[in-house]
Amino acid sequence: MFKINENYLKLPGSYLFSTVGRKEREYKEAHPEKKVIKLSIGDVTQPIAPSIIEAMHKAVDEMGHAETFHGYAPDLGYEFLRSAIVNGDYKARGIDMDIDEIFVSDGAKCDSGNIQEILGLDNVIAVGDPVYPVYVDSNVMAGRTGTYNADTGMWSNVIYMPCLEENGFAPTIPEQTPDIIYLCFPNNPTGAAITRPELQKWVDYANEKKALIIYDAAYEAYISEKDVPHSIYECDGAKTCAIELRSFSKNAGFTGVRLGFTVVPKELKCGDVSLNALWARRHGTKYNGAPYIVQRAGEAVYSEAGKAELAGQVAYYMNNAKVIKEGLAEAGFSVSGGVNAPYIWLKTIDGMSSWEFFDYVLENAGVVGTPGSGFGPSGEGYFRLTAFGTYENTVEAIERMKKLIK
Repeated sequence: MFKINENYLKLPGSYLFSTVGRKEREYKEAHPEKKVIKLSIGDVTQPIAPSIIEAMHKAVDEMGHAETFHGYAPDLGYEFLRSAIVNGDYKARGIDMDIDEIFVSDGAKCDSGNIQEILGLDNVIAVGDPVYPVYVDSNVMAGRTGTYNADTGMWSNVIYMPCLEENGFAPTIPEQTPDIIYLCFPNNPTGAAITRPELQKWVDYANEKKALIIYDAAYEAYISEKDVPHSIYECDGAKTCAIELRSFSKNAGFTGVRLGFTVVPKELKCGDVSLNALWARRHGTKYNGAPYIVQRAGEAVYSEAGKAELAGQVAYYMNNAKVIKEGLAEAGFSVSGGVNAPYIWLKTIDGMSSWEFFDYVLENAGVVGTPGSGFGPSGEGYFRLTAFGTYENTVEAIERMKKLIK
């Protein structure tokens, strides 16, 4: 008789955003006359930029002619895209990076789960609390997290690093020593960011403890403050302790197109074993590459026209973030984030739990957000809103929410 991976049975409930989506659908079915505004999931609303669409059209045309047709992509990704990434994201910031350290994929979410396949099951992970649920859930699926305590919402083999108001909603170095550290800056869900000297402390700590940092930089395009690093490799010694995850979803609107990349430096080793070589082996065995058309679209992101157009889109969403943050603060909500990230993190009102506040906001304002407790125990009593809606819907949603404060 075949067996199942029983680690999946340990997962409590459904995936956070699946539950949010179900509640939204049920409310709409019960109230078809009401307009519901969705500011929950981090999905973009602005169309793909013109120069990128043009590149995609050209690539589609190429696929229709034998002499320019493309089949399987190279294991690591096309050289034209990896070169554009190296030059645009790293050398432009004074970071020396080789194209063979760039692995093109279909998104950072997949890579954040898949990367752990090259890592032993007896590693102890440390995560910020609250945290992007995929980091923990994918480790549960792998069998790395121990047992779940329903009362605390914690796993026995996970080190939780509380992200609280008193530490700026950013994690601090834990007392226990982890083997793998997940960091996300600018942070999802809290919107927090840290300075280069603060990030350097994490790099120094990881090198000292021989720990691995998995660094999610999916929101680096939204950084506005000069002392906030765009890449962990801006820190000395990061190449010997860190893997960086990047995405085209939030900077270029590729949530429906699907493209990302992971950086695994050749200097990163476990003893004498190269993680770059292990990831290349895994990549070549289990992945046939992002489509040629999509990779050409990614290349266009780094063109002068692409950079200008995408800067405009980022500004559009960050203006939404300003509307949300200032509007809610004016109404009396306690809010943070929204400066270096398109997320606003706010306290619930009247002592409500995160899910109670979710239901209250949906019922009384017709606005869908994300309960903070869904991101971890320290998220209880908080709520996340995204700036990825349209400007018009964002303004309307905040006007509705202002009326919740009496």
